[in-house]
Amino acid sequence: MQDATTIQLKRDCNAVQIPQGAQVLLPAGTSVELIQTLGGSYTVRGPAGLFSIAGKDADALGLVAAPAAAPAASGPAAPVEEKTVWEVLRTCFDPEIPVNIVDLGLIYDLAVEPTTAGRSRVSVKMTLTAPGCGMGTYIAADAREKLLATPGVEEAAVDVVWDPPWHPSMITTEGRKTLGLE
Repeated sequence: MQDATTIQLKRDCNAVQIPQGAQVLLPAGTSVELIQTLGGSYTVRGPAGLFSIAGKDADALGLVAAPAAAPAASGPAAPVEEKTVWEVLRTCFDPEIPVNIVDLGLIYDLAVEPTTAGRSRVSVKMTLTAPGCGMGTYIAADAREKLLATPGVEEAAVDVVWDPPWHPSMITTEGRKTLGLE
């Protein structure tokens, strides 16, 4: 994890409570510690625990948001390559863990199929590190939004599954290095 930086929110800000996954409103003036900035979102520690703040709300933290990905073209386009889909999924993070969902071993299945419009339909099956984690909907939605913003992707579905159960042995070598396990 990165070193924490204390910030007072510049304006009211929507956030997702970690690990419950509940949407909350953090009021302007709330003092938070910025503890992680990965995948275009921000993880902060506030008076009531951990929260994830979307990149579009970076100004509430006094930061400049990273440029948003260009929306997928609406006209004819080439289908997306599977390699590109894996790269996009590597920009998705569990806000509690500084490793992307691919290197955590959370992606169980990936399919890229052509659509009649000449683009692609992407289907992903993923899991979470713990069945009780309320962040599943949030992480899956983040992955789906990023996939839909990828040129060549017309449709995207990201489903959370529980079989087989996740185990730390599923973490890639790169993920293990990031976590200090190797």
